[in-house]
Amino acid sequence: MNQTMGLAHFWAQGDAVTHGVAILLLVMSGASWTIMLGKLSAHLRYSRSIDGALAAFWDSESRNLALAALRARDASGAFTQVATDAFIAAEAHEHNAAKGIGAGVDKSDFVARTLQQSMVVAQSRVERGLTFLASVGSTAPFIGLFGTVWGIYHALIGLAGATQVVLDKVAGPVGEALIMTAAGLFVAIPAVLAYNACARANRLVMARLEGFAHSLHAYLVGGVRLAPAIQQKTLAIRVVGGNGA
Repeated sequence: MNQTMGLAHFWAQGDAVTHGVAILLLVMSGASWTIMLGKLSAHLRYSRSIDGALAAFWDSESRNLALAALRARDASGAFTQVATDAFIAAEAHEHNAAKGIGAGVDKSDFVARTLQQSMVVAQSRVERGLTFLASVGSTAPFIGLFGTVWGIYHALIGLAGATQVVLDKVAGPVGEALIMTAAGLFVAIPAVLAYNACARANRLVMARLEGFAHSLHAYLVGGVRLAPAIQQKTLAIRVVGGNGA
């Protein structure tokens, strides 16, 4: 192939549409990698800190100390938010019940509804960015294909007035146009792989968070809590009174 053919030649010969497609793919790739690296960093920090955070939470002597300990170590922030919402709901119900307000509202249902709403908010927080990765993974190949089709069309238009067309004159522009398809795949494949990996990691986080919410509900309603598995190696149930966590 002629040495003048290549990315620089393709860019120089391209029009506004070709340049726009290339820039769009570049922006999509940059945004995808930013999200992917951020998700990877967040998951690593979560994996390293969550066991210690929950152990410190359940070992604290009061609700305020428990929240402070969890907030200091909870890299995801989701567990802290769920615990905060649950404590606020329980304290509000206890305060109102002491005044004779809301006697017909069951504390268990009230705390359970609060936990459910908090879990929905936490899930949206954990899954932030996945929609963009899914969109990039599904659209980038077609954007690249559009750039290829447009590039081939542009190249054939340039050859329209030629009296004699040889293979070398056609193969070069067509080969350059196919770069756009490769670029689309280069953007899409990492996004799809990252989406699948993040979705699996998020399912594990949400399963852990759901178990934490159930433990919170048992403690706030019945005064029963699970001792940290990281210290006890087994799940032991103990009953505590007052405002201990």
